[in-house]
Amino acid sequence: MSLLGSSVTTVALPLTAVLYLDASATEMGVLGAVGLLPHLVLGLPAGVWVDRLPYRRTIVLADAVRVLLLGALPVLAALGLLRMWHLYAVVALAGVAGLFESVAAQSFTPSLVPRERLLAANSTLMLSNATVNTTGSAVGGLLVSALTAPVAIAVDAVSFAISALLKTRIGVAGRPRVAGERGPVRLRADIAEGLRAVFADRVMRAVILAATVGAFAGQAQAVVLVLYLVHDLGLSASLIGVLVAIGGVASIAGALVATRVTHRFGPGPTFIAGMGLASAAGLVLAAAAGPFAVTVAVLVVSQVLRGSGPSLYGVNQQTLRQALIAPELLSRANATWRFLAYGGQALGALLGGAAGAALGLRATLVVTSCLMLAGTAIGLASPLRSLRGLPGR
Repeated sequence: MSLLGSSVTTVALPLTAVLYLDASATEMGVLGAVGLLPHLVLGLPAGVWVDRLPYRRTIVLADAVRVLLLGALPVLAALGLLRMWHLYAVVALAGVAGLFESVAAQSFTPSLVPRERLLAANSTLMLSNATVNTTGSAVGGLLVSALTAPVAIAVDAVSFAISALLKTRIGVAGRPRVAGERGPVRLRADIAEGLRAVFADRVMRAVILAATVGAFAGQAQAVVLVLYLVHDLGLSASLIGVLVAIGGVASIAGALVATRVTHRFGPGPTFIAGMGLASAAGLVLAAAAGPFAVTVAVLVVSQVLRGSGPSLYGVNQQTLRQALIAPELLSRANATWRFLAYGGQALGALLGGAAGAALGLRATLVVTSCLMLAGTAIGLASPLRSLRGLPGR
């Protein structure tokens, strides 16, 4: 429910900025950046703080906070008071709530699901996410047309309210530590303990390094993708929309087969294969040329790779974290991963824009794909290559 609402806001929020507030390109860049700031500023401390509260309470409170934040925007718009700084503040604060919710939810799953069912559970969650992301943006476009952009954001607020109510029905509080084990908060020491939990294990170290490199390069590629499709290939908005939908369908298909493929080949090889597919997508995209039909066919192949790869490696990287990290350290390990991956995305966005201007869009696709392949190589050179089952802690 909350993801569906957020997919609507993904369309409605920038349209609110552009259509209602006449935002400039610089203001739109700032709006996109403030959503990542919580991961850079609070990413590591969030794991320590989440470790101190029951997971269920954290995820319910995070949804409640976003109800209030997002619900304020259509009210301000109706009163004629909405300004860009309101959007900045809401995006930043909602990002903080989303950070805490994500860390808690990913740490909560092993409390609700037996170890032998973690892979299937994460595949189901990935399938849900892929399905909602594919359909939500289309729903958002329709709602913006029917209700106007600020009012469409109210749908997201309602979705978080429903989500919070559903989460209160979870029968397990999900306490990361027994009450008697909770000592005083030692922020620096607790963060260091979480970092050690991730980097001390050879498998987890390879997973997080590969994922960080992939996130950095993937975001660098993402910021030039639409520009390349429009300026270099001359595609229409409708055709670009079809290609985005194809990528979404491929993501759903990848989530559907992730469990079966992992059981067949193992979590390590499946993780590496998923990264390899995602890395190859940019190279295929850069090769698009020639007659229109051939170009479209190449683009379809690229989108299939771009959609299916992340489903395969995403399910396995999350399952490996949950299986390898001790419960009392899991929230800090998840926060460490988000700090590195999302921090890498923020830096990657800056690199992608600079590279696109300096090297050209097609060359940037090639360079960023090679960087993504470097992340794949990290996995190949690690114990992931021969990891056929979940190792014990």
